[in-house]
Amino acid sequence: MLRAIARGALAVLLTAAGVAHLTVLRRGFRIAVPDWATRLFRTDKDTIVVVSGVVEAGLGVALVALPRERRRVGLAVAALFVAVFPGNVHHWRSGRDVPGMDSDTKRFVRLFFQPVLVAWAVWSTRR
Repeated sequence: MLRAIARGALAVLLTAAGVAHLTVLRRGFRIAVPDWATRLFRTDKDTIVVVSGVVEAGLGVALVALPRERRRVGLAVAALFVAVFPGNVHHWRSGRDVPGMDSDTKRFVRLFFQPVLVAWAVWSTRR
């Protein structure tokens, strides 16, 4: 029961964050994209934000809509959290403010929540 609640909460968090990537926080998320990522993926920051938002929202929906694939989706969510970590480090190091992350302390503390998110994704999708 607790895992189901945690999984549902994670699904809501992912879906909301994904939608925010596409709407109200799009500009802020672009700030967090490191310049090297645009060279690596040969695209612009906005495209990276949009694609990551679609992936994030899609994974949030998949956590609920695909119960037979729960474990695989959970591992994909954990991988997403690992993949966006360099962006969070870049955002902390850049010192640029965005809504909700308007101090170096907040940006630094967020780094320590990334392993918690990975563990949450893995734990809540175990059978």
